[in-house]
Amino acid sequence: MKNPRITLAMLLLVYSFNFLDRQILSILAQPVQRDLGLDDGQMGMLGGLAFAALYSTLAIPLALIADRTSRTWVITISLAVWSGFTALCGAAQNFTQMFLFRLGVGVGEAGGVAPSYALIADTFPPERRARALAIYSLGIPLGAAGGVLLGGYIAQAVEWRTAFYTVGIAGLVIAPFFRWIVQDPPRVAASADRIPVGRVFGILAAKPGFWLLAFGAAAGSTCGYGVGFWLPSLMMRSFGLDLVQSAQFIGALLLSGGVAGILLGGALGDRLGARNRRWYALLPALCYILGTPFFIAGVLSSSWIAAFALFVIPQALVYVWLGPVLTAVQHLVPAHMRATASACFLLINNLIGLGLGSWFVGQLSKALTPTYGNESLRYAIAAALCLYLVAGALMALASRRLGRDWVA
Repeated sequence: MKNPRITLAMLLLVYSFNFLDRQILSILAQPVQRDLGLDDGQMGMLGGLAFAALYSTLAIPLALIADRTSRTWVITISLAVWSGFTALCGAAQNFTQMFLFRLGVGVGEAGGVAPSYALIADTFPPERRARALAIYSLGIPLGAAGGVLLGGYIAQAVEWRTAFYTVGIAGLVIAPFFRWIVQDPPRVAASADRIPVGRVFGILAAKPGFWLLAFGAAAGSTCGYGVGFWLPSLMMRSFGLDLVQSAQFIGALLLSGGVAGILLGGALGDRLGARNRRWYALLPALCYILGTPFFIAGVLSSSWIAAFALFVIPQALVYVWLGPVLTAVQHLVPAHMRATASACFLLINNLIGLGLGSWFVGQLSKALTPTYGNESLRYAIAAALCLYLVAGALMALASRRLGRDWVA
């Protein structure tokens, strides 16, 4: 097998494109809404349900294929598929076409994440897995920041359609290089037994820690995806920034707070988790609860400078969960079931969080419009941020179960 660091670097690159293609629509929401004649409710569907419907449900069968065959091949084909549909989004002429193309992006991305988690777990020893998974998870802020920055600059210089074409074609170019560089560990092929998904899910379902981790992550993701999708629009509507300024604001926030939080979570997860496994869930619980008041204060502030200062700390705190929680999920089942277990976790997390987050905030904003007018989005986001408190409570409960549910 290639050097583990090279493997991790390539997986990080692909994951960055995963989130770049997934999140680019957020910065382009205003011009897309204007050109296609969409309201906040429809835009919320494009940002969440259109993507999450097949992304969440197809993750399990694709993870089973990855466990039984080649994880690298599944990731490679998935990258090519979602990149192709991202490029097609640039050709959409109405809501229906954009919805179908976003479904296609979700189909492709369904095969990227769970096999990557398993590949990392097979490549790195237990004492280094939280950090390795945290480094992989840097693809979230790096990709999301790249999406808003590239999307904003390209849309400003040319048009929003060119932004979709550019990032989609780039992913298609990278796909064959990924397959050439990254190889499956020999052990994966040897242990790829035909294990029914029902058996894997049965093992997980019997463990309360799994449900608490999954629903805790889902509550946090509902808030995170919802706020993340609509934050560029908020900066334009309520803080007076233009498209490029909003892209710079979000990009700087993700690259500072997001990167710091993920790296901190991986380092603390490995260190504290080695002493007591409950810290894999307790650490995210504390961070969710501590970060919520700062986020709400930032949303309700009157200056974009004050908002940025208040957002940086919670932006880091709400990303801490990734390394510790993903490591814990890997240890709830035997090694040869890890991709499928990850897909079961992602099914709950993404179907609820990604599927409902942007739609929920969009619908809430639409409902509040008669009362708050152009400021309805501000109050919709402030209300949605309370879901981080729910996530913290569920993670705290999960921390009490991990010792009993753990598989070495």
